[in-house]
Amino acid sequence: MNNAAADRTGAASPAAPGPAATEKAETSAERASAVSDEAAADGQAELPADPPHPVDAGGTGERSAGSGPAVMPPGVLADAGELLRALAAPVRIAIVLQLREADRCVHELVDELDVAQPLISQHLRVLKTAGVVQGERRGREVVYRLVDDHLAHIVVDAVAHVQEGK
Repeated sequence: MNNAAADRTGAASPAAPGPAATEKAETSAERASAVSDEAAADGQAELPADPPHPVDAGGTGERSAGSGPAVMPPGVLADAGELLRALAAPVRIAIVLQLREADRCVHELVDELDVAQPLISQHLRVLKTAGVVQGERRGREVVYRLVDDHLAHIVVDAVAHVQEGK
């Protein structure tokens, strides 16, 4: 098993890092500091998709040693990260808050948020791709709704957290 495969499975790495480990560390650092064009537009840094080692589901930050909280597979964590990334733009947060109140079509979101229609449509596409919203055609319009309330709770809690700090 190579070092990259061992790191993903949580197996112990060699005691003294060799040249391959140094290259891996440089590659991880390079990936952590890379910024994609879209992330730069949203003011977000691009992070590595897979964490360097497993993370526990209990949120303690400690790795599980057989007993205690279950270890989350990296794929689940990556998917959760993508979902949170889809919510990371202020306009998308505002859209989720609007859709929490009622289903809306694009022109209603444009009017409520005072944002240009093409920009609303782009943000809706990101939310739809992430599985946050769903569109249903009604005549000439598409009415958008939240897929479920779980993500709306995350957004509401995030907004409340920020407001508490001010």
